[in-house]
Amino acid sequence: MLSAMPRAILHRLLSTLCALALCLPMASAGARVLSAKIARVSTPVATLQGVEVRLDWPARAAGGELQLRASRVEAPDLGYRFRDLRWRCPLSRDAQGGWRCDGVLQAPGAAPMRLSLSLATASTDAALSRGPARFALHRSAATPDDTELVLTRVPLAWAQALASQAWAAGQFKRGTLDGRLTVRVPAKGPLRVDGRLALADGALETPDASIAADKLDGVFRIDYRKPGKATLLSVDGELRGGELLFGSTYIALADAAGRQPPARLRIDALQRPGEGWRLPAFEWHDGGVLQASGSAALTREATLDRLDLDLRSDDLAPLGERYLSGTLGVAGLAGLRMRGALEAKLAIAGGSLSRVDARLHEVSLEEANKRFAFEGLDGDLRYSDGAAVDSALRWRSAALDRVALGAATLPWRSAGGELRARETVAIPVLDGSMRIDGLTLRPPAAGHGMQLQFGLELDGLDIGKLSTSLGGPAFRGTLSGRIPLARYAEERIDFDGGLSMQAFGGTIAVSALSMERPFGVAPTLSADLGLQGLDLLSITEVFDFGSISGRLEGRVDNLRLVDWTPTAFDAELHTVARRGVRQRLSQRAVQNISSVGDASIVTSLQGRLIGLFDDFGYRRIGLSCRLENEICLMGGLHSAGAGFTIVEGAGIPRLNVVGFNRRVDWPTLVERVAAVGKGEVKPVFE
Repeated sequence: MLSAMPRAILHRLLSTLCALALCLPMASAGARVLSAKIARVSTPVATLQGVEVRLDWPARAAGGELQLRASRVEAPDLGYRFRDLRWRCPLSRDAQGGWRCDGVLQAPGAAPMRLSLSLATASTDAALSRGPARFALHRSAATPDDTELVLTRVPLAWAQALASQAWAAGQFKRGTLDGRLTVRVPAKGPLRVDGRLALADGALETPDASIAADKLDGVFRIDYRKPGKATLLSVDGELRGGELLFGSTYIALADAAGRQPPARLRIDALQRPGEGWRLPAFEWHDGGVLQASGSAALTREATLDRLDLDLRSDDLAPLGERYLSGTLGVAGLAGLRMRGALEAKLAIAGGSLSRVDARLHEVSLEEANKRFAFEGLDGDLRYSDGAAVDSALRWRSAALDRVALGAATLPWRSAGGELRARETVAIPVLDGSMRIDGLTLRPPAAGHGMQLQFGLELDGLDIGKLSTSLGGPAFRGTLSGRIPLARYAEERIDFDGGLSMQAFGGTIAVSALSMERPFGVAPTLSADLGLQGLDLLSITEVFDFGSISGRLEGRVDNLRLVDWTPTAFDAELHTVARRGVRQRLSQRAVQNISSVGDASIVTSLQGRLIGLFDDFGYRRIGLSCRLENEICLMGGLHSAGAGFTIVEGAGIPRLNVVGFNRRVDWPTLVERVAAVGKGEVKPVFE
């Protein structure tokens, strides 16, 4: 692109061609038209081919017209290549014996630009401009190796070819540059470009959008060199605002009010032919929010090969929003609130995590939807893909889905690329304990995501406190059970052996238990449940439902919860007679069963006499529901004409409850159950 031509190329082109052409009029004042053809002109910066010069200077005229054409211009060190450059300008002398020429520079497929040239006896000045953008050049005979460049509101796109020499995938989209550079081309030394540039409203991205930046503002000191076939680049400056995206990592450099102080940046980079970039040193200072330093190496495909990084944050509160919002969002942790301080050293080798040494100081974490929280996280965490290292991380208090956890310590040992708890971890919870054994974690590596496995044992958890913590009623009883082994990989948890819980005086067996995206968006749980010997009275007495005594058994197959909401299951529940266990249900329970199940009361007595009794004996209770597409296909103990029997009575008065609606809208059914639980359904006897 013509507009991207650096002033070093323009200077060499014009000074060489004009020196060849302008000596002729001075020797022969009577000449009208002079022309020259030059096959090749070589300079330390650029090579010109197919050069044609034409000077039309009428005899005894004060000025003439100069026409220049170059079929090819190439500057490989700077990345510029042009075809068929043309420049026409009126040529005249200045008062000091120099020459001036100002005209339009054109090339196929490029917008025309204005090029002005001034050749003094001891200096050369040129300026390339379009609208408010101006690219000026100055050379002095006293310093023949140096070319001074001055940029004024120059579009960032003009530097695309030069930038592509260092980063082929980066595409400038917007922005302007102001500043001053020196291009030094000594006869026996490497090309060097150094100076100061100010960037305003910069934007760039890669073709696959894996790297992008927008609204960048900053000031930088640039030092670019080409010793031999290597490329050296140093950048030292500050970013005053903008947004950056690296994969899923999003960095916001300015707060909403624009009051954020600038972030200091320093990078030293080296590239040799056939190799990726190496960064012997880099630094990033963003006040107390984040300080980082280290070294790195990239592959030829610009992926991370090696990294040694030191991190420090004295204030984690703004770190999440400013640096981690993209990463946390992918993990389903958007809005995670953090407090405290952190120091860490980490190393990546061969693209995989090699070493971590982190120290936490009174860190607090709280997930936006209250799925988990930790207070007083303290201690250290060490990871190694080689020799064993030990560490210990502890917290003062925690919560999982609003269930409070007591203080605990995780004693870690890491070796061979995994973290393993050195002993069983005991955590106080709900007046009981949770014991985690065999806890092993393997971070993402070699194209695989994080892997986790553990065994879990629950002992004596207060069911009432558990239920109220989750927003449910205050049940009575304790919960105990064990999961022999749980495995997490590829955003899925599978539980080997299932979970056996003792609750409500009976047993709940959970099998085929698995969970997808447990830490992401819309977590999904699948399981089969088996119920045996549950005490109905301890379940029903906590609701405003009425009391039912007896023992409940049944199953819930193919249960599926999406974001903790049931979307499918096949359930069947029924009572079983036990010696010494009364089977009675209260008048209120009869009414509520009828209300929820779209049932009617059928009895040998008149309906109005039912209100005279406090409770009723029953022989059996049974209800089933198969949920599909938000429709519950209802069933009971057996068919009863057009309906199905839910309650089969016993004794006097003998009472049966029969349902007639086999297809019930699931959201409506949930609303009815909620209304019953709140006592909003009143018994009515006709």
